[in-house]
Amino acid sequence: MTNSEKIRTIAITGVCLFLSVCFIGCTDNQGLNDKEMALHNKSLEDFVHPTRWKETIDKFKEQDIKNPPPQNATLFVGSSSIVGWNTKKWFPDIENINRGFGGSQINDSWYYAESIIIPYKPKTIVFYAGDNDTADGKTPEMIFVNFKAFAIKIRKALPETRLICVSIKPSIARWEIWPQMQKANELISNYSKKQKNMYFVDVSTVMLDPSGKPIKEIFRPDGLHMNEKGYELWTSLIRPLIDR
Repeated sequence: MTNSEKIRTIAITGVCLFLSVCFIGCTDNQGLNDKEMALHNKSLEDFVHPTRWKETIDKFKEQDIKNPPPQNATLFVGSSSIVGWNTKKWFPDIENINRGFGGSQINDSWYYAESIIIPYKPKTIVFYAGDNDTADGKTPEMIFVNFKAFAIKIRKALPETRLICVSIKPSIARWEIWPQMQKANELISNYSKKQKNMYFVDVSTVMLDPSGKPIKEIFRPDGLHMNEKGYELWTSLIRPLIDR
């Protein structure tokens, strides 16, 4: 091999290595651009970290070993609004799994997706989170980026799974931060409209009275969590999308 051929071979190898590193980097970034990745990392560094849920997730995994959940079912996952949703009652004819863990944020479902979402290979995912993120001080832009990271991870692992995103709900207890929640909802809604098999459900349409305030009768005494009247309203919005 001549010197020129050696130089050419080395150059080609270098380019291939560079492209390989770039590809790996893009994969690690969950498809986020540099600015979004920085914001996503900041949300993990400066706020509560998902590892606080390790014991809870381990219990879910133990349950799955003892009683393997069905594949191709509808998976409900997210924070306390999912925990309190008696999905067996409200969707008795639909095979479903509930993996809500109260107090969780979007990053928590993102972090543990390989444990409590992806292995089930669900046909449909109904996702609710963002409520606690806002209360924790995360900006609408940060909440959106975290949701985007979550959605991209799900789409990469489960390309045909339908993702139904339930909007951050208005509530009496957190009414003062409703404007931030609305902004986050708007960002997530606009993103969802451009994605395949992704649906955004605005629950505020059935949770606010004619004056634009939360309907008291659908909340528990704490003014934050819903009672069965609230879940009846949520089910009326979600059921048609699951049946579609």
